[in-house]
Amino acid sequence: QVQLVESGGGLVQAGGSLRLACAASGRAFSTYAMGWFRQAPGKEREFVAAISWSGGRTNYADSVKGRFTISVDNAKNTGYLQMNSLKPEDTAVYYCASRYAAGSYYYTKNNDYDYWGQGTQVTVSS
Repeated sequence: QVQLVESGGGLVQAGGSLRLACAASGRAFSTYAMGWFRQAPGKEREFVAAISWSGGRTNYADSVKGRFTISVDNAKNTGYLQMNSLKPEDTAVYYCASRYAAGSYYYTKNNDYDYWGQGTQVTVSS
């Protein structure tokens, strides 16, 4: 069984930065692809960013492209989401997700993932 725990959320002013972390336990992080999703009040959970297990391939939602960066540190079993130039519309609960991936694939849909963290709140004030 895999457990994912997010951290790093908080309150920040527009234009600021936050770095979210997703610590995995229960198995080695290598060969597991990772994604970040978010859910704002009254909205469905949406894709934010994804990365292959090797870290060599990434994908981003258009709304965050150029502002957010996803990365993984397999030695630490931890994934990250660096968020810069934050906007009020980035306010949401952010979730990390993981799944086994045999190749250099990334995944962008909710139901592609088998394991989810509990979420961390990010609030951006205007």
